[in-house]
Amino acid sequence: MCLTGCAALPGARRWGEDVTISPGWERVRAAAVEAARDPWVWAPLAGAAGLQINGWDRQVSAWAIRETPIFGSPRSAANWSDGLRSAAVVSHGVTVLLVPSGEEARTWLVNKAKGYAMDLATVGVANGITRVLKAEVGRMRPSRTNTESFPSGHTTSATTYGRLAARNLGYFDITAAARRRITYGLDALTIATAWARVEAGAHYPSDTLFSIALGNFSANFFRNAFVESEGGRMQELAVMPVHDGLMLSYSARF
Repeated sequence: MCLTGCAALPGARRWGEDVTISPGWERVRAAAVEAARDPWVWAPLAGAAGLQINGWDRQVSAWAIRETPIFGSPRSAANWSDGLRSAAVVSHGVTVLLVPSGEEARTWLVNKAKGYAMDLATVGVANGITRVLKAEVGRMRPSRTNTESFPSGHTTSATTYGRLAARNLGYFDITAAARRRITYGLDALTIATAWARVEAGAHYPSDTLFSIALGNFSANFFRNAFVESEGGRMQELAVMPVHDGLMLSYSARF
């Protein structure tokens, strides 16, 4: 990513330059529908609903706190959840810094400012919704420390930053396989953060699943609604190794 961050074909779209604050209601509606169709939105919601059957939500929570199969102890899980959330924030920051935004210094700065402001607004809205729901729902944490179990702030934040970082990958001149591997890593950060909060006794599984859905919906909705031509380069040139040689591929989006 460092080597390809400034490499793009002539005429390619630059990250941040297409941000708009007036997308129109039709586009906002379409963006909401498209975001809701993402499996990372509806599948976690379905999982959270399914966990309400026969008290599975509380049973899984009790087992995770008792056995702590991944992180070893609730205290360790809490520490890991902090670190994993920070890793998602840093990952997003790295993509913002390296993503192509223009050759000229002024253009680069303006585009970076516009794109980063949009991402901060996205995270702010997602975290704001989380705080409102915590206050309104008032679900007791498994640890019985307070009534802020639903939803999970750590998971909402990690998910939103991770999905925004994954969307930024569309602007890099990297292969589809490389983009998938990095995206899988970002998804792993989200899942690990969510499960760490469960083992820590801070949230029930349904709390974190709802937060995964909320973070992904927020990231996709804001990108779909407020970025004119999201998806990075309109043209792509790639060299990939194949059996007994190399394959040169060119693609154009229209």
